[in-house]
Amino acid sequence: MLTMAKRLPVLLFCVVCFIAKAMAQFDGYRWQIVNASGSYIPREECDFINVNGKFYLVGGRKISPVEVFDSKANSWSTVAPPPLEMHHFQALVYNDEIYVVMGMTGGYPHEKPLDHIYIYNPQNNNWRTGAEIPVDRRRGAGGAVVYKDKFYLACGIKDGHWTGNTAWLDEYDPKTNLWTKLSDAPIARDHFKAIVVNDKLYCIAGVQSNAMEKKLLDKTIDEVDVYDLKTGTWTVSAAKLPTMRAGAATIATGDDILVMGGESTRQKISHNELEAFNVKTGEFRKLPPLVEGRHAGAAVYFDKKIYAVAGVGNSGGSPLLTSLECFSK
Repeated sequence: MLTMAKRLPVLLFCVVCFIAKAMAQFDGYRWQIVNASGSYIPREECDFINVNGKFYLVGGRKISPVEVFDSKANSWSTVAPPPLEMHHFQALVYNDEIYVVMGMTGGYPHEKPLDHIYIYNPQNNNWRTGAEIPVDRRRGAGGAVVYKDKFYLACGIKDGHWTGNTAWLDEYDPKTNLWTKLSDAPIARDHFKAIVVNDKLYCIAGVQSNAMEKKLLDKTIDEVDVYDLKTGTWTVSAAKLPTMRAGAATIATGDDILVMGGESTRQKISHNELEAFNVKTGEFRKLPPLVEGRHAGAAVYFDKKIYAVAGVGNSGGSPLLTSLECFSK
């Protein structure tokens, strides 16, 4: 049996190997603009989500049809439009359908939270109206994830960009339509995307929007809040997001959570930074930046590639971008 003195070098070697492996995951990767057949309608505050290998661009300000990118055919196609304007949401996939649960409709600055869940069925190419959202839990621009057949909805804002930031966390059961209030997050935030990795929900980036006080981007957030879905408890990571921003696209791959793009008061042009948070090391690292800085867009991870689409090139609402980027070798 090895003594502690003899085991320590072995443990240190294993830790170093793990960190090296984590950092090497994207070696040789870079962003490139994809020259696809067809195009999409430029939009902001939308989402881009994978269903069975095809990526659906859903929502955004005004009413734009759902558009589908086929990465194998490298082409865009158009399918059914949503039944109403819907934006500022994180779409969910459940039973091969797309759910919009916590979003907004209408114009700035008093965008109204959606009062029902809306569901798109790709196979039938149609939308239907789902369950009503409890009046006292309606908000948009928050994070939404699926975990063990239930939806978890984190934070958000109640009155468009005006006021009403929340730290709420809710569990919704799509089988029973049961809505359960859980413990609040350590800090309120909006304009971010939540992520689940290894039984934990992560809230990274975002802002406390407050147009009422003329502080739209003044309170961006560097804190990483972590909710343990098994124990029902919140913790705050020791690590801080290096580049604070709102409206970033966020995806997970393995033990990494990637935060890309966004907007802040630091610069007029949208951020192009890509920063990865490793849930095992608890540290951030920088990766190659986007070709175009963008905020209020979205991203998909599929087949060891990241696709980033839509959004805005400068802080605010213009110009709307028309490009699709891919991060790959």
